[in-house]
Formats: sequence, C-alpha cells, structure tokens
Amino acid sequence: MHENDLGTEILDVAFEIHRELGPGLLESVYEIVMAEELRKAGFKAQSQVPIPITYKGLHFEEGFRADLIVESQVLIELKSVDSVSRVHGQQVLTYLKLLDFRLGYLINFGTELMKDGVSRIVNGLEAES
Repeated sequence: MHENDLGTEILDVAFEIHRELGPGLLESVYEIVMAEELRKAGFKAQSQVPIPITYKGLHFEEGFRADLIVESQVLIELKSVDSVSRVHGQQVLTYLKLLDFRLGYLINFGTELMKDGVSRIVNGLEAES
C-alpha cells in the first residue's frame, strides 16, 4: 500500500478514537488503543519500537523509541497536550530521516477538534497524482 493511502487509513482510525474517547487521556492510552485498532483493521502496527542511531561511528541500539510504526512504512508520534510545539514536528522529521521513512504523523489527541491535532510530516514523499 502506498504511504499516502496508508496515511488516510491511519487518520481514519485516529479520528474514530478521538470521537469515541475524546481529548485529555494519557498518551499511553491513545497509543494502546490506536495500535489495537490498526491491527484490527489488518495493519501491522508496532508500538514503542526501539530505533538504533549511529553518531560519529558510535552505534546505539536504542537512540529513541517510535510510538507507532505502521506497515514498516509510516511513523506515528503521539501527544496528548494542549498544543504541540515546532520542535515536535522537527523531532518527527529527524526520526523519519534516521529510519529512512518518507511519511510520518504527529497526532495530538489533546485538541478539542482532532483536525487541529494532526500534522503530516514528509521526508521526500511526492504527492500522488
């Protein structure tokens, strides 16, 4: 499945969860529920995936942990805060580069309207014609 199509499916799940649970729960709750809903929809969804990093010849097995990785293609960083800062988006872009992924989402379940809590972050991904 193309990343853009997969992204649409991921966002459908996020909107459904937000509609059902509303804002304000802990990030860990949204992560558990989202991973399960993605799996029920037939997707391979991994949570808290350790991601190695290499820096100046040093290799670290766990440079960071990805909240969710879907179909080994799309990274999802979850938040449950009043508002995200610019650094959160930069963080997702850095993760995408380290993983050599092209698409990621920063999803903030803390917003009153889910549409205000979604940021699509790309690393060289072209729009589908």
